[in-house]
Amino acid sequence: MCGIAGIVGRPGEIADAAEIHRMCQTLVHRGPDDEGIYVQGQVGLGMRRLSIIDLAGGQQPIHNEDRSVWVVFNGEIYNFPELRRELESRGHRFYTHCDTEVIVHLYEEMGAECVSKLRGMFAIALYDERRQRLLLARDRLGKKPLYYAFCDGRLLFGSEIKALLAAAPQLAEVDPEGLLQYFYFGYIPDPFSAFQRIHKLPPGNLLEYTGTAENIRQYWDVPAYGTSAVSEEDCLEELEHRLAEAVRIRLISDVPLGALLSGGVDSSIVVALMAKASGSRVKTFTIGFQAEDFNESEYARLVAERFDTDHHELIVEPNIQETLDYLSGMLEEPFGDSSMIPTYQVCRMARDHVTVALSGDGGDELFAGYDRYSDAVNRVKFDFIPQWAGGIYRDHLHHHMPPGLYGRNRIWNTSLPARDRYLDTMSIFPALHRERAFFTEDFVRRASRLPDPLKQFRKYYDKAPASDPLSRLLYLDTKTYLTGDILTKVDRMSMATSLEVRVPMLDHELVEWVARLPIDSKFHNGTRKHILKKLAERLGIPAPLLHRPKQGFALPLVDWIKNELKEGFLSVLLEPRTLQRGYFRPEAVRTLLAEHLRGRRNRSGLLWRMLVLELWHRNFLEARTQPGRDDALPVRMNQPMSRGFGTSAEILTRDREA
Repeated sequence: MCGIAGIVGRPGEIADAAEIHRMCQTLVHRGPDDEGIYVQGQVGLGMRRLSIIDLAGGQQPIHNEDRSVWVVFNGEIYNFPELRRELESRGHRFYTHCDTEVIVHLYEEMGAECVSKLRGMFAIALYDERRQRLLLARDRLGKKPLYYAFCDGRLLFGSEIKALLAAAPQLAEVDPEGLLQYFYFGYIPDPFSAFQRIHKLPPGNLLEYTGTAENIRQYWDVPAYGTSAVSEEDCLEELEHRLAEAVRIRLISDVPLGALLSGGVDSSIVVALMAKASGSRVKTFTIGFQAEDFNESEYARLVAERFDTDHHELIVEPNIQETLDYLSGMLEEPFGDSSMIPTYQVCRMARDHVTVALSGDGGDELFAGYDRYSDAVNRVKFDFIPQWAGGIYRDHLHHHMPPGLYGRNRIWNTSLPARDRYLDTMSIFPALHRERAFFTEDFVRRASRLPDPLKQFRKYYDKAPASDPLSRLLYLDTKTYLTGDILTKVDRMSMATSLEVRVPMLDHELVEWVARLPIDSKFHNGTRKHILKKLAERLGIPAPLLHRPKQGFALPLVDWIKNELKEGFLSVLLEPRTLQRGYFRPEAVRTLLAEHLRGRRNRSGLLWRMLVLELWHRNFLEARTQPGRDDALPVRMNQPMSRGFGTSAEILTRDREA
């Protein structure tokens, strides 16, 4: 596991190794063990390494036999032993025992199409000296990030935005469109970022660059859904075999390895299969909360006892100031999923014991595990409403209804066609944005280049390779929420602690097979994850886990904001510099806080996203632009700029002094 970065300069330009080093220095948390740099002509490649396989000999950049092809790589290739044997049989000579080296030799055989042979998670930068071509590639489902930007005739890329800003601080132009996406979904979907000229390479895509032209193309997509007819028993046999293999190949490691155990079905299955495949006790790690509605630690404990794991548990307290200050400085764009806090905490705990951990992420998108899928199925009954009638309501009647009227937003939702009804449910605060009552007019105007934030999501739904509506939703979430939220959270929080996390549920061969299963095997008579729960029973996972309501891995924000974190939220969100950013109408902020604190509405999700945005401004943007500071230098992550969660009285005192 590593962080990568690099530049392709203007023709005739000589790459600066010191500049590549500065980019790499921003990625030390991703790769604390080693640094490697390649410079040739106008091209520079760099990497920071977290040593996992071939600890002594796997230093990057890696080259081919005649040193004409060079690669830096972030991730793991799980089928590299088979690929290596095949390539050696074709006459290729290897000088390391690491997985990275198969990429350069496979490229010699297949060119850019070599990525189609790779089974794993990866972000790759490969330079072909003879063709003077740079190849950037991202894994099929987006487990590993890859950003790029064009600036002053140069192409810059890296595993994180910080690396690009280290070489070109002028790229730090906030993108109102990206922030609008953030407020809709709680994350910024690809290809957007928080900055106007910095883009995410979408999962399953390649970027080829020759110095004068770039070509981005898709090399993989989820196959057609529901095309295989199979009995439940055969399906169960094959699912166990495929998932066991996905787990087994992810146990390859030269360093200690464990599992993140949430107490849910998915991670419990992963632990069960690890216990069967491993010759020693599996180390498991769990986070819990004092609030029982959010605490799954007792269920994780049942799994740990059932499979005799070496279990570690931590209860998270609501005093999260230090963690949130640190993470809002570490994150390069606002990220509104509050479960990043417990994810970071469990990764930090695990890193004290292991370097690699397996997780159960991906099961909800594959097997229809979210509550919203049940809601979507239940709301099919509203399809009888003619579209013309729903349009009349939305265009002419809805805005006349009192904003605080109970059920007002539900009526809006039911008036929509099925696709938009689901998208409306997914967006963070549809009604507030719909009426432009929350944002300032200036922010709305600056973000107006994106007239429809849901356009890309509608495109995924409409082009989904599926005939039934629920499979369309699974495809949509796989292309958006899974990549933009779940996998982004796992990557950033684990890498913040220098922990590698592997996700066997998202092995692409398993994903392709599961997609082809009939939808009835996933959502059966109202039961979500039907076939996966059958497998859990078969593996002996304790019954109390299988038929309880889904809790999710999130903070108990509703109560915390009203109680333990109340002063913190008030101090940050009502501070003048927050209200003067130009994003929100101050009266709307005060109204949201009052509604939540009085128990009139649950505004915890939106308030949290507002808080994260403001702390991101202070701890990331302002930390890069301090007077007298060299913007090209990496941010010092251990020196947050925010005053943190002060008290309301302290804020009022500062206002009077100002």
